[in-house]
Amino acid sequence: MAITSANQLELLQTAEAVAREKMIDPGLVIEAMEESLSRAAKSRYGAEMDIRVAIDRKTGRASFTRVRTVVEDEELENYQAEMTVEQAKQYLDAPAVGDEFVEEVPPVEMGRIAAQSAKQVILQKVREAERDRQFEEFKDRAGTIINGVVKREEYGNVIVDVGTGEGILRRNEKIGRESYRPNDRIRCFIKDVRREPRGPQIFLSRTAPEFMAELFKMEVPEIYDGIIEIKAVARDPGSRAKIAVISYDNSIDPVGACVGMRGSRVQAVVNELQGEKIDIIPWSEDMPTFLVNALQPAEVSKVVLDEEAGKIEVVVPEEQLSLAIGRRGQNVRLASQLTALDIDIMTEEEESARRQKEFELRTGLFMETLDLDEFFAQLLVSEGFTNLEEVAYVEQDELLVIDGVDEGTAEELQARARDYLEAQAKAALENARALGVEDSLVEFDGLTPQMIEALAKDDIKTLEDFATCADWELAGGWTTVEGERVKDDGLLEPFDVSLEEAQNLVMTARIQLGWVDPEELLAEDAETGDDDGDTAANPEAGA
Repeated sequence: MAITSANQLELLQTAEAVAREKMIDPGLVIEAMEESLSRAAKSRYGAEMDIRVAIDRKTGRASFTRVRTVVEDEELENYQAEMTVEQAKQYLDAPAVGDEFVEEVPPVEMGRIAAQSAKQVILQKVREAERDRQFEEFKDRAGTIINGVVKREEYGNVIVDVGTGEGILRRNEKIGRESYRPNDRIRCFIKDVRREPRGPQIFLSRTAPEFMAELFKMEVPEIYDGIIEIKAVARDPGSRAKIAVISYDNSIDPVGACVGMRGSRVQAVVNELQGEKIDIIPWSEDMPTFLVNALQPAEVSKVVLDEEAGKIEVVVPEEQLSLAIGRRGQNVRLASQLTALDIDIMTEEEESARRQKEFELRTGLFMETLDLDEFFAQLLVSEGFTNLEEVAYVEQDELLVIDGVDEGTAEELQARARDYLEAQAKAALENARALGVEDSLVEFDGLTPQMIEALAKDDIKTLEDFATCADWELAGGWTTVEGERVKDDGLLEPFDVSLEEAQNLVMTARIQLGWVDPEELLAEDAETGDDDGDTAANPEAGA
């Protein structure tokens, strides 16, 4: 088949028809035709030749040209597509390296095999263009809801026709025991769109928390308009969910707006989610207040928040314990997801027993170390003293407020506490030296003998060893593993060393060793406005 004037217009018509059918740019189809004709020409003239084909977008005329590039003498490898400067002088005036000599060659006669190969090239290019168009269409729709039609089910995964492409709803993204038949209409959340070798993959979900949030946005105009904001969503798909909302208009109740007249708005979402029960909760910046709301319908007596550990203790009456925990721990699990905190629930009796145990331990500590009777030790604990350091170095006035304590008694108490602490420090330092700790670490400012002993037991015996530590290794932190927060114990955590203090200690050691230039460090801090230390090694450290 030769490209003659009789079928020149037919090329353009074919390109237009294919482009319309596949909804792609006609120029892409013509480019595919040019490449296929170029391959056919190379099979005729020689694969080493640089044969290029250009199709006129108006007339459909295909021009075949051979291109040869001017190269350095020592770089000449392909005699069919390259030539030296000397060789080029017979074709070009003042040739230079990089110039191209272009000459037209006769159109090729395409045999059956060449025509079939050209067809495959065109089809492949059209498929690639179609995939690119689908990816461009759906990549910006990730995070939205889409309506589709079920095409088929494969190994529990549902293939959904979403118009100009196919999406996949995996079995773990379906609610409960949902089952679908071909041609069933389905509403899904576009969770992710990825470009893969076999084409764009559109991953759908009906279990994602964002799916519920988007459904509420469709049902509640105030959310769509931004008057009400969804702050957090936690779901046990198909069973129960909690959603936290806040209103930026004092005249609008966020919970009431989401529920709707006679529950019409929330019921529409419930029906779409196969009867999933939804608790709508007012969001609060005060975390304990928010947690009390999140644990509804259970009543909470007391909340103790540990922000550094990301943990919260909740005390409930005995009769409210099962309600707070929920069936198979569902209520407390959803509340934990909603607040992003680890929640420890205990009854009032359990909390009282724990406090009593702590009271007894501290009483025993003061009796043993300060040689006090039980009554006097209990007085110290009752006044809020928890350790020997507080007794030894507190202002004397704070001891004098205790009944029966005069200046002489206070001085004696502090003297006993200091003597005991000094003896402990001396013993810890001797033990550390016995373990091989060097003077460079002992003399480093900021570490107590007990800290040095703890480091030595972990084989950190020199200032160089200490300087290589990450801050979270010293202060401890939290890491998320498979969706659960796991505690990382720090070497100096028992001594209440914070993450910031650990960062400062390690950086000071590095500066003393000459590893870090303090002026460069100040310049970096000025640029970033933040000193992250080693936290990048453990992103959740100190969370």
